[in-house]
Amino acid sequence: MAVNKYSDDELYSMLKDPKTKEKGFKALLAQYGRGLYWHIRRIVIGHDDTEDAVQETSINIWKNIDAFRGNAEQLKSWIYRIATNESLQVLRKRTTFLQSVDDLGEVLTEELTTENPLDSEATERLFQEALLKLPTQQRIAFNLRYYDEMPYEQIAEITGKKVGVLKTNYHYAVDKIKSYLKEHA
Repeated sequence: MAVNKYSDDELYSMLKDPKTKEKGFKALLAQYGRGLYWHIRRIVIGHDDTEDAVQETSINIWKNIDAFRGNAEQLKSWIYRIATNESLQVLRKRTTFLQSVDDLGEVLTEELTTENPLDSEATERLFQEALLKLPTQQRIAFNLRYYDEMPYEQIAEITGKKVGVLKTNYHYAVDKIKSYLKEHA
């Protein structure tokens, strides 16, 4: 099925008009749904948790589209920020009172092994394990830059972090991944 490619402005116009809101929402999900799924999946790892976060993201987009102003922010950045926040919410639900989401690395690595049994390529698995050793904010910055090929300015819109901080997070993430791969290869 071919997906119509709409600009963010076209999607936003459809979503703001009560007559075309549903069509705009379907077009938005058709256009960005796959990318959102994989963005969330790289954060929460498990398919079921991903599906939950995708559903919550979709609900929040629908309920809050009127709050989106579109002035300087891109629609894509706005929906990715919602997806990132929902992903972090899923991870927070898995932590204990004094535990940080950064402490879930081992649990997520175990889930990665369960979700992707022996048929996964060893190098890819090792790379994914290296990613899960990163602090959450470094992992999110790395994922958005590496997988989604977003510019730092757009990642800043999504995460609310300064571009300089994101560049530093990305650089540290790359160094840590390289070190992990060398150590475990």
